[in-house]
Amino acid sequence: MPLKPLPRSDIHALMHAEHGDPFAVLGPHETPEGLVVRALLPGAQRVAVVHSRTGWPLAILARHEGSDLFSGLVPAAEARMGYSFQVDWDSHTSRLEDPYRFPFVLGETDVWLLAEGTHLRPWERLGAHLREFDGVKGVAFAVWAPNARRVSVVGNFNNWDGRRHAMRLRRECGVWEIFAPHVSVGDSYEFEILSSQGEVLRKADPFAFSSQLRPDTACVVQPLPAPVAMPEGRAAANERHAPISIYEVHLGSWRRKNGHEWLDYRELADTLVPYARDMGFTHIELLPVSEHPFDGSWGYQPIGLYAPTSRFGTPGDFRHFVEAAHAAGLGVILDWVPAHFPTDAHGLGRFDGTALYEYADPREGFHNDWQTLIFNFARTEVRNYLVGNALYWLERYGVDGLRVDAVASMLYRDYSRKAGEWVPNALGGRENLEAIDFLRRMNQVVGVERPGTVTIAEESTSFPGVTRPPEDGGLGFHYKWNMGWMNDTLAYAGTDPVYRKHHHQQITFGLMYAHTENFVLPLSHDEVVHGKGSMIGRMPGDEWQKFAGLRNLYGYLWGYPGKKLLFMGGEFAQHAEWNADRGLDWHLLEHASHQGVRRLVRDLNNVYRHFPALHELDNEGAGFEWIVHDDADQSVFAFVRKARDGAFVVVVCNFTPLPRHSYRLGVPCAGAYREIINTDGSVYGGSGVGNGIVESAPTAWHGKTDSIVVSVPPLATVMWVVV
Repeated sequence: MPLKPLPRSDIHALMHAEHGDPFAVLGPHETPEGLVVRALLPGAQRVAVVHSRTGWPLAILARHEGSDLFSGLVPAAEARMGYSFQVDWDSHTSRLEDPYRFPFVLGETDVWLLAEGTHLRPWERLGAHLREFDGVKGVAFAVWAPNARRVSVVGNFNNWDGRRHAMRLRRECGVWEIFAPHVSVGDSYEFEILSSQGEVLRKADPFAFSSQLRPDTACVVQPLPAPVAMPEGRAAANERHAPISIYEVHLGSWRRKNGHEWLDYRELADTLVPYARDMGFTHIELLPVSEHPFDGSWGYQPIGLYAPTSRFGTPGDFRHFVEAAHAAGLGVILDWVPAHFPTDAHGLGRFDGTALYEYADPREGFHNDWQTLIFNFARTEVRNYLVGNALYWLERYGVDGLRVDAVASMLYRDYSRKAGEWVPNALGGRENLEAIDFLRRMNQVVGVERPGTVTIAEESTSFPGVTRPPEDGGLGFHYKWNMGWMNDTLAYAGTDPVYRKHHHQQITFGLMYAHTENFVLPLSHDEVVHGKGSMIGRMPGDEWQKFAGLRNLYGYLWGYPGKKLLFMGGEFAQHAEWNADRGLDWHLLEHASHQGVRRLVRDLNNVYRHFPALHELDNEGAGFEWIVHDDADQSVFAFVRKARDGAFVVVVCNFTPLPRHSYRLGVPCAGAYREIINTDGSVYGGSGVGNGIVESAPTAWHGKTDSIVVSVPPLATVMWVVV
C-alpha cells in the first residue's frame, strides 16, 4: 500500500516554523500503511534510519518535493527498539537521534503543580536539564509560554534554526517541552517564540542556570546545582539574638586587578572573604548577582534570576565563593530583586507576545522611576516562579539569606504615582494585595523548606508587621531595614554641631519605634551614590572634625539597637562617592586617619560580638534603656544596652566638638566601669580624651542610685562595662 502523502499545509507550516504541534507530524507514527518516520532536517541531502545500538540500516527516507522533510516506512519492531538517523550533508555525514521519538519531559504531577502554581521547585523541571532517555543523553527543555503559536529551542547545536527543535505544548499548564539529544554542558541556547500575532521572538530561558555575558544574550547549558546542606552553626548565626554585622559589597568594584579588571569569584574568595573576616563582620551581603545585561544597574535589573552573573565566573565558581565564606565563619546574603525587571527584548517582557510575567496595564505593570516592568503577582505561575527562585538560591547555593529589594514599591499600587496613574485593588484600596500574598507565601516557603535562613526587607514605609509571622497577619520577613533611623541619623550627622541641639529629636525619635520590627541599621550603597557623596564627605567641619564625626557615627551605630550594615569603603572612610566602574581607593590606607577608621570598625565589630548586651536583645524593648535623652544643649546622649542575663553596656555619645569634662552619669549599679570602646582614642586618630577605669559613687543621678563622673570626648562615642 503506498504511503499516504502529508498534507501540504503541514509541510508548509513545518518549513516555515509555523507548526503548532510538530509531534503530531514528526517522529514515528502508526498509519494504516505501517510505522512511518518523518524528519525535518534543513540542509540534509540523504537521510537513512538505522538501529540505534547496532547501526544496521532500517530504511531510506524519501524527501518531500520542494522541502527538507523526509519520511518513509520503517520496520516497526526494530524501530521501537530505538532508531537514529544517518544524515548526509554537503560536506560530511553525521549520526543524529530523533528528538520526536522520545516521551514527555514533564510528568503528570509536575504538570498539575505547575498549572496550580504550587510547584515548590519549578527549576527542577522547567529550563534546561541534563537527562537520559532510552540510553540517549541530551537536554530536556521546558518553557512556559501559554499564548505562543509555536516555540522552538535554538542553539549552537542546530544552527539556531527554529525548525529543528520545535516543541510540544502541554496545554494543561501552558508549558512547551522537548528532549534534545546530543545537547550537552556548555552548549548555548535560547527559545524562539512565534506569537499569536505572528511575531518571531528570541527569548532567554527564565530558568537558565548560566548565561552569556552581555552583549551576548544566549543561555548556557549547565547542570542543576546539587543541594547544599545548611553548614553547622549557620542557623544560630542568623537568628535575631545573634550578633549580625553585614559588609555590603558590589563585587565588580570592591577591588580591581591592574586598576580595571574584575576579580573573579575564586579570587574574591581568596581576598574579600578573609578581609571581611579579619574586619570582624559576620556576613557579606552582595548586591544582586543574578545575570543582568546593563552594568550600570548594579544588578538591580536582572534578566537571569536563576543564573549567577558570568562577569565573575561560572556557577561553580560562585558556589566556591559561598563555601569559602562559610568556611571562614561568614554568612552570605544576596540582594534579590522580585519587584521589577528590565524591558530588554530577550528578557521576560511580553515573553510569548503577551504581557505574561508583567501586568498588562502600564498603570500596574510599569515602573516610571526605573523604566522597568512589574511582575504580575496576581498570576499563580509568576508567583511560583519567584517563590521558587528564592528557595533555589538558598537550597542550591547554600546562601544564608535574601535581602529583598524595593519591597515598598511592591506593597503599594500608588508607589511613586500621581492621582489617576494607578489602579486601586479589588477593595478600592492602594495596597497591592497580590504582592502581599506573594511575599507571605515566599517567606512561609523559605521558613518551612529552609529553616535557619533569613529574609530581609528593604521597606521604607510604616507598613505594619513586616517582620511579624504571616500566621499573625505579618509579611513574615526576619528583618527589615530601618530606613527611618538611617534618614534621621544621616541628616543629624550632616548638621553643623552648632545647630544639632535644635535637631535633638532626630536621634531620640527612632526609639519610639525601634522595637516594633526586627531592624537592620543600614548605611548602604544607596547613601553614597547619585550626588550624595561619601560617608566621610557628609560630615561637617574641618578634616579632624570630619574623621571624628564619622568615628562617632559608627560608634553610635554599633551601640544602637539593631543589626548592622555598612557598605564597602565606608570602613576606611573612602573620600570619593562610590563609582561602580572602578575599585575602591585602597591607597587611602597609607594615611593614618583612614587606617584609624578601619581599625575602629574592626574593634567595634569585635566588641559587638564579644558583649551580648550589644546584640542579644536588639529587637526587644528590654534590651534598651535611656539614661540621658534630654541634654539637647550639649548634644549628649546616653543609654544602656542589656543582655538576657542582666549584663549591660553603657553607651555615651557626644555630638559636639567640645569635650564634656566632669560629666556625671547615672549608672545601673555600683562598681568600677571600664572603657571598652572610645572612638576618640589616639589609636583611631582621635584626641585621646579618655577615662580608663572609673569608680562609681552612691550619688543619685538620672534616676539611678549610683553615678560616675567622666570626661566625654569631643565628637565621640564611649562604651563602658562593669569590671
